[in-house]
Amino acid sequence: MSKVTGFLDQERVKETYAPVEARLKHYHEFLLPLAAGPARVQASRCMDCGIPFCNNGCPVNNIIPDFNNLVYQDDWKAALDNLHSTNNFPEFTGRICPAPCEAACTLNINDDPVGIKSLELSIIERGWQEGWVTPLPPKTKTGHKVAVVGAGPAGMAAAQQLARAGHDVTVFEKNDRVGGLLRYGIPDFKMDKVHIDRRVAQMEAEGVTFRTGVLVGAMPEGSRVTNLAKETISPEQLRAGFDAVLLSGGAEQPRDLPVPGRELDGVHFAMEFLPQQNRVVAGDKLKKQLRADGKNVVVIGGGDTGSDCVGTSHRHGAKSVTQFEVMPQPPEQENKPLVWPYWPLKLRTSTSHEEGGVREFAIATKEFIGKGGKVTGVRTVRVEFRNGQLQETEGSEEVYAADLVLLAMGFVSPVGTILEAFGVERDARGNAHATTDEQGGYATSLEGVFAAGDMRRGQSLVVWAIREGRQAARAIDEYLMGETVLPR
Repeated sequence: MSKVTGFLDQERVKETYAPVEARLKHYHEFLLPLAAGPARVQASRCMDCGIPFCNNGCPVNNIIPDFNNLVYQDDWKAALDNLHSTNNFPEFTGRICPAPCEAACTLNINDDPVGIKSLELSIIERGWQEGWVTPLPPKTKTGHKVAVVGAGPAGMAAAQQLARAGHDVTVFEKNDRVGGLLRYGIPDFKMDKVHIDRRVAQMEAEGVTFRTGVLVGAMPEGSRVTNLAKETISPEQLRAGFDAVLLSGGAEQPRDLPVPGRELDGVHFAMEFLPQQNRVVAGDKLKKQLRADGKNVVVIGGGDTGSDCVGTSHRHGAKSVTQFEVMPQPPEQENKPLVWPYWPLKLRTSTSHEEGGVREFAIATKEFIGKGGKVTGVRTVRVEFRNGQLQETEGSEEVYAADLVLLAMGFVSPVGTILEAFGVERDARGNAHATTDEQGGYATSLEGVFAAGDMRRGQSLVVWAIREGRQAARAIDEYLMGETVLPR
């Protein structure tokens, strides 16, 4: 184990960030990963508790106490091998996962938890620096061909696992670059896209073929999701040309806000706003980029996507940024004995919030106000829980100036007609219906067609996408071969 008294001797070692005034001038990452020394101190805090709840708190079931101990013992190569045994892309989760493992850490009962996420990031960054992350092509090929539709984290994880099992894998992506929402939803200042690109290079060396700009099925009329596909392929073509198909696209249908004035110019979905900035950072030329320069920006939605809109608006040079959340402000500190080891409800302040702006809680939007067809304000009302329901507070109406309104209230289902085109059964939320049972897991109602990630479970975390991609790959390998050696 790590140092026996480490959790008593050492306090949590936190990652550091570049100063606000410096990082607001660019779109590069500003997180500074832990160096080897501080990482070993952090790892020494692991308690080697009898039941490591962190393992179950982590959706990919990282073997956390083991890699903590390996870091403490200064055996970084073994720590990397341990981490890769459960997680294909720890550089993704080490940056943008909310770390449910830390909420489940036994030390979190009465102290600050072990900084598991920061250790994960330190391990993988050391691995890249030392040249330990290399392609792992299969020794033999099976002769089977698998099509993966959607190149987000679920599709990438499944494709890598299947290629390493010896299958010929082709990944189809409607966008012009690989990565899904990692590429065009997460701002570069939270995760630089070089981390995706070097994994793509590794996967190509392992035999994965990526076909970008290819839309499977068709986009629905009036869709606001950017579609840069240059080619369309039908489900029938995929099923005829491949032995199995995995549907791993995202839940990209944004939740709308149908209030008066919704049609005004200047009211946009967050996913109209964020991808454009990512494309500009990547070097693309856009004629009419949505920008917040000198504008009063209102972001509706208090989650991560809303926070990303806040950070991007700051970098544009917005006049003011206000973020709305309809729920009451949560407590700054959770009642740990009540909720541990489960994910707690508490106030979470992101790096974008630290950069400025105002957060308003318990507020609902009644109307978008405009002049000459353009939005100029948002009429709101305060809400509170009464009789178990959110109800408006009389006399609390207020108007906020707004030249740009960004709707960041989450996603409801996969976008487009892909599920209709395949004809697979859907659940009550509009996702592909596929169970996770060990026998026939991730299989849809259509023979040889599987589903994983947001397309199956709905909007979720990157770590859940990686888990589902890995498990779907195991199910597909077993379907094709009759047995599988891929891990669950």
